Amino acid sequence: MTVRNGSFSYRRGEPILQNIDLTVEPGQILAILGPNGAGKTTLLRCITGMLRWTGGDSLLGGESIRSMPPRKLWSRMAYVPQARTASGAYTAFETVLLGRSSRLGPFASPGREDLRKAEEVMELLGISALADKKCSGISGGELQMVLIARALAAEPQVLILDEPESNLDFKNQLVVLDTMSRLASEGMACIFNTHYPTHALQRSDKALLLSKGGDYKFGNTAQVVTEASIRRSFGVEAVIGTLPTPLGEVQSVIPLRIANQEGGHHEA
Repeated sequence: MTVRNGSFSYRRGEPILQNIDLTVEPGQILAILGPNGAGKTTLLRCITGMLRWTGGDSLLGGESIRSMPPRKLWSRMAYVPQARTASGAYTAFETVLLGRSSRLGPFASPGREDLRKAEEVMELLGISALADKKCSGISGGELQMVLIARALAAEPQVLILDEPESNLDFKNQLVVLDTMSRLASEGMACIFNTHYPTHALQRSDKALLLSKGGDYKFGNTAQVVTEASIRRSFGVEAVIGTLPTPLGEVQSVIPLRIANQEGGHHEA
């Protein structure tokens, strides 16, 4: 997945995204970070073609997504929005099975392989017990997992998730992060928005850090997610440290205080 010179604004002269260039290769994870209002969700919607770039383009396998038939595009790319509400007409299993629609003919019904794949991804995410429950009757966190399973059922080459850890407890956050790591190890490209710099440091190969007004920084995660860049983008002083754990050393971001508060702070 490549974005070339991507720019977007809702109002002329008020850019949200400016001249963004990024590439995510098969097997890589890209984390997108930034403060509220910096355009993280807008960026994902532009990447997928749900919003039309004001300037620039998104390419999948070197082909502009603008020229792709929808069925071809959505058989290769899957998007998971932030979970809010769902139709009460569908059970969790039926919702996951809808992810196979891009792989079916116009009048075809799901076959044995489609049912098997839906069951497989629900088991992978630990939500098989939700299969017969109506989506309107499950929690927001459970619905988030169902939507992720629906995306995985499509067997995409690129998986794009908008704040997948939102509304999830610690265990299910780990399930989602572990699933992304596993999919990347199998060759899938994963892109996710996150409010957690620690998750970016621990899981992603690349990071894109947005600031309000359209500025951004893209590159290897360790070079993008730094104490100085967190201060500039979020207005927060933080410390990045390495913690020893039973599973080895892990990096963590610890926020200390709001920058510019009384008492002063040093600049990088």
